[in-house]
Amino acid sequence: MSLVIFTALVGFFIAPGHVHPVIAFTSILCIAVGAGASGAMNMAYEGDIDALMSRTANRPIPRGRITQSEAMAFGLILSFFSVMTLGILVNWLAGALLAFTIFFYVVIYTMGLKRWTAQNIVIGGAAGALPPVVAWAAATGSLSMEPVLLFLIIFFWTPPHFWALALFRNDDYARAGIPMLPVVAGPDATRLQILLYTVVLVAVAVAPWPLGYFDAIYGVTSLVLGAGMMWLAIEVYRHREGKPAARATRRLFAFSILYLFALFATLLLEVVARAVVPLIG
Repeated sequence: MSLVIFTALVGFFIAPGHVHPVIAFTSILCIAVGAGASGAMNMAYEGDIDALMSRTANRPIPRGRITQSEAMAFGLILSFFSVMTLGILVNWLAGALLAFTIFFYVVIYTMGLKRWTAQNIVIGGAAGALPPVVAWAAATGSLSMEPVLLFLIIFFWTPPHFWALALFRNDDYARAGIPMLPVVAGPDATRLQILLYTVVLVAVAVAPWPLGYFDAIYGVTSLVLGAGMMWLAIEVYRHREGKPAARATRRLFAFSILYLFALFATLLLEVVARAVVPLIG
């Protein structure tokens, strides 16, 4: 959730033009509420499997603090008001994209992909990659290549991030009957996929710099962070048993969060620098 909101915030503020602070606040709030609504409906639908996994067993529904029907109603109400508020007060392109994001996460990913294909994270990752696109549309009323690049970065980041988690939570997913890649194809095939997706991720993340969309500060940062991601992905591929393997996957999972945050934080700093330098000059 934190990364979803932060990437949306960055997508909003790197968009061209000036937006009234109230519109900016409303846009980010609606995206945050829409993301929360998606999470509520996801947990409502998955209450049965959440109870079987140690990572999710303490969520409100498995603990009996909230019923599945209450959570679903709460998520639907939040979804409706977040989409309508964004559409009416900001613009309908952003509202429609937010509605599609919620639909994709809840219906396509949660109800469809997650329980029947090992590619659930790959395809479903599109939902988590859309918030910067929604935010850009809220700021400009249109779309362009920059938000598409942000989308692609998050899209290709998602598989190595979540497959690293799935490797050291493999027993959880197997017990719940979720066909995550390590459960279906095995840990070694998952390690290879993590490495391959990391190669693509690093290339995609660096590409906006030579293409002229983002500045050199971002380019150098993406190279340094990309080298860290590659090294950790190689470590995951190399270490296949025992404590070294567990340590490698946990380190990649933790670093991947820092990687995405730092990339988008750099874009935000570039926007601030562009605004401050003319004032100093």
